[in-house]
This record gives sequence, structure tokens and C-alpha cells, in this order.
Amino acid sequence: MPIVVNLDVMMAKRKISSGELARRVGITQANLSILKNNKAKAVRFSTLEAICRELDCQPGDILEYWEE
Repeated sequence: MPIVVNLDVMMAKRKISSGELARRVGITQANLSILKNNKAKAVRFSTLEAICRELDCQPGDILEYWEE
């Protein structure tokens, strides 16, 4: 898929665990893992907004486009 999710990189920079981020965002750890491992087919803007709020970042810090 040409959209790459760099969530793990931003989480490492902010020193936050998957469990803690999932709790703060209000999603399950399983759903966060799916997103983090580039297995998600879609992401809700409300979830993306909550992740950006908690990690103090922009959507472009997390999502990246790669040509195939």
C-alpha cells in the first residue's frame, strides 16, 4: 500500500507505549496495533486527530505516501 504509517517512530520519539496511547485515544490496543503495523485499510479523522493531539504532532508526521 502506498500509504505508510510511521506511528511507531513518533511513539518512540514521545516515549509512549502502545497501551498508554490506546487508552488516551480511546481505541483498543488491537486496533492501534493494526494501524501501527500498516494493516489498516482506513483511519477515522477523529482517531487521527486524537493521536495527533496525544503525540503533539501533525498528520504528516504519522502518514507518508510512497509511490509503488
